Amino acid sequence: MAHPHSPPSALDAVAPRLCCPACDDALHRDGPSLVCAAGHTFDVARQGYVNLIGGRRRHRGDDSRMVAARERFLAAGHFRPVSRALAELAAEHTRSVDGVVVDLAGGTGHHLSAVLDACPRRFGLCIDASAPALRRAARAHPRAAAVGADVWARLPLRDATACAVLSVFGPRGIAEVERVLAPDGVVVVAGPCPDHLQELGRLVGGVGIDPRRPERLAASLRRFERLAERVVRGRIALGREEAHAAVAMGPSARHLSEDQLARAIARLPEPVEVTVSVEVSVHRPVTGGAR
Repeated sequence: MAHPHSPPSALDAVAPRLCCPACDDALHRDGPSLVCAAGHTFDVARQGYVNLIGGRRRHRGDDSRMVAARERFLAAGHFRPVSRALAELAAEHTRSVDGVVVDLAGGTGHHLSAVLDACPRRFGLCIDASAPALRRAARAHPRAAAVGADVWARLPLRDATACAVLSVFGPRGIAEVERVLAPDGVVVVAGPCPDHLQELGRLVGGVGIDPRRPERLAASLRRFERLAERVVRGRIALGREEAHAAVAMGPSARHLSEDQLARAIARLPEPVEVTVSVEVSVHRPVTGGAR
């Protein structure tokens, strides 16, 4: 049992903002589980995350190999400027807004951790469908909780609960983003520019960047105003193992067999210089968060 004066765990801190995926009632911590008044019970895994995926699961998120590749690549610091831009913009635009930082399809919690470091009084919540990712996200930061949920479905969050929603290289249901944002809350989106990692795409193959991404983003956020934007651009040198991780952590991994990927990586020069080019933008509902 925790000492009466010890700080709450991240999951304890965010639990009042969660809701039951079965009946939408409030959840509270009861020993090793989260429970609602109707008796629906969700056990907390020994790694610290809780699965709140309700109904039939449409997908399981990234598999263990993709998650391990992402962890290796991000730990090497290649996307540190992206994390820094996310952290600075989120901190700047949420100073007077109540709520937690919610990272949709947050993976291992890497970028959420950077945002929480920049927001020392905030708690964060990483939402992902991948159990291997959630196991890592639950221990990514002392103030970050991890919850299993489908980001395309109704989120197990109460209305107006997030000061910021992060969407980093991942999907997001805009209606749910609007619902869970607190008044004056913001969504911070990070996505690839057309030349992002383009050298790996040319050399290895796989899935390229959708050239219509800016138009699709603008259409999805038509009810939002753009408050700020920043393009993070630079060149990085990757060894073959790092290049392998960069491809294996992304959507190309679903379209290349391990043998195909290994053969393509073996043909690369070492090191291989690639472009990092990511747009980070901040958006707020035009209604100012009104429901």
